[in-house]
Amino acid sequence: MIPVRPLGRRAVERKRRVAAGVRSQRPRGRGPPRPLSGSRCSKRALAGEPPGSKVRGSGERAPADRTRPLNATAATHRNPGNWTPRPLDPARGPPYPSGVPPATRCLLVYPKFSDASFWNFADIMPLAGRKYITQPLGLLTVAALLPKSWECRLVDLNARDLSEADLAWADLVMTGGMITQQLETLRLIRELKARGKTVVVGGPDATSQPALYEGADFLVLGEAELTVPAFLAAWEHGERTGRFAAGEAKADVERSPIPRFDLLRFSDYLYVGVQLSRGCPYNCEFCDIIELYGRVPRLKTPARMFRELEALLALGYRGHVDFVDDNFIGDKRAVKAFLRELVAWSEARGWPFYFSTEATVTLAADPELLELMRRADFRFVFVGIETPDPELLRQTQKKQNTLAPLADAVRKLNEAGMMVYAGFILGFDGEKAGAGEALAACVEETRVATAMTGLLTSLPNTQLDRRLAAEGRLLTRARGTEVRPEEVDQMTGGLNFLTRRPRAEVLGEYRAALARLYDPANYFARVRGFLEWFKPHGRHRPSPLLFPRFAWTFLRVSAYFLLRPALAGPYLRTLLAAAGRGPKHLSLAVILAGF
Repeated sequence: MIPVRPLGRRAVERKRRVAAGVRSQRPRGRGPPRPLSGSRCSKRALAGEPPGSKVRGSGERAPADRTRPLNATAATHRNPGNWTPRPLDPARGPPYPSGVPPATRCLLVYPKFSDASFWNFADIMPLAGRKYITQPLGLLTVAALLPKSWECRLVDLNARDLSEADLAWADLVMTGGMITQQLETLRLIRELKARGKTVVVGGPDATSQPALYEGADFLVLGEAELTVPAFLAAWEHGERTGRFAAGEAKADVERSPIPRFDLLRFSDYLYVGVQLSRGCPYNCEFCDIIELYGRVPRLKTPARMFRELEALLALGYRGHVDFVDDNFIGDKRAVKAFLRELVAWSEARGWPFYFSTEATVTLAADPELLELMRRADFRFVFVGIETPDPELLRQTQKKQNTLAPLADAVRKLNEAGMMVYAGFILGFDGEKAGAGEALAACVEETRVATAMTGLLTSLPNTQLDRRLAAEGRLLTRARGTEVRPEEVDQMTGGLNFLTRRPRAEVLGEYRAALARLYDPANYFARVRGFLEWFKPHGRHRPSPLLFPRFAWTFLRVSAYFLLRPALAGPYLRTLLAAAGRGPKHLSLAVILAGF
């Protein structure tokens, strides 16, 4: 006899509906989805929860005086870890007359980044043959927290359009993002509500500024592991509005579920993000990470982290994996223990991945940690240099950057096989005239090719935000830090306060610094300088099946530069210098040319 598998809940519900003569409401057919008006796919793509790649300093936590008081329902959920569903009202009857909960269809939508944002990458993704840089790790984690009976579908608006078929399929829509996605998130909420959809919003910006997102039906604020269970209990009891907040509670990341990587189309992304830890031990005045996730790093155990990597392996993914942690080395002892096991794990599986992450420049002062990251095949690291002025670093409570010469620190990272991306900021209190030139000179001295250079932004609920408010210098708006179309991130919407030195002077120096840094001759000179310091080591070997794509990318990048006389000379000099050092140097030269 052929064994018969018992029917699951969804099958039982389907048979009941068929017997009752109720036909499925789901859209059928294989025709191409039609995009919604006003929802256009972003053509480009880079860290998260963080982040991932990541928008540094984009998450926020809201204090009580910035949001309306929690209603009675929300107050019940302040400590979701000890929360139990309220008793059923006999007058309402049981939540499911059939006794079987329906299979809720949940559409998870990740808002796009504005075309004007640094984080859009529209111009470089076609060169790489990808649609965006990395996946929305936060929404994948939320999906994993939902009941197994629910059906989930992910739409990343940075990779594809939202279709009418998607909306017709969905019973509810979950969304949310960072402050740089605020405009698109609010537009999405309005459109979804106009179409009669139930909308659930969470994420760092909603957590920081819930008043901006009151157009949604549900606000699920704080770390999802704490608040999603309370939302689910309310949903299953028939509630269709609510607000759930974790307060000051922090999640046990060891108990966080494996993200739903199966919802991804890996070919859409340059790399995949995972998270080992949350929190950072430092106390930078302008940073909101410590406000959101605390100053005590919380790490997953190696065994728990390897379950995520095994999940990626099982789905056939190989290649670049980014640890989206805000400070990967926040707990050095624990990270060293993890790296030792990661080396053994990777070696036993033939080195399926290579890695990147974000850390402080203090990484360069720990030879043991550098060697472990080199052996584990870490190839890229983002560091926040911010400013070359040691007095400003001390003033902004980023003293860790004053412990060693910055150029020496970056060189050590390069010699350990890691290419450095770095963040720089202009607009600090106490800056003197010429700060923009000093910043550009620091970038050139450290040979950082990709320098994320922005204007100081007072993010909600940071120490900087509170200080500026107390001094009467914060340019507040009626509903908090509400982003305008021309202010999509710290590149275009910074200096949201009264500056100490003339605003026009700061902006003029900022513009001059960007022009100097990204002049083709100057940029490629930094790339060549970096290649002189860089000592590759990689263990991961890409599949030969990928070589045609690599060759095609090389041809497309080369054609772009060679067809432009002003760019052809610097590009060819860099290409020849890299080729003389080996194939890995040549590969990085092409990558940096694309960026």
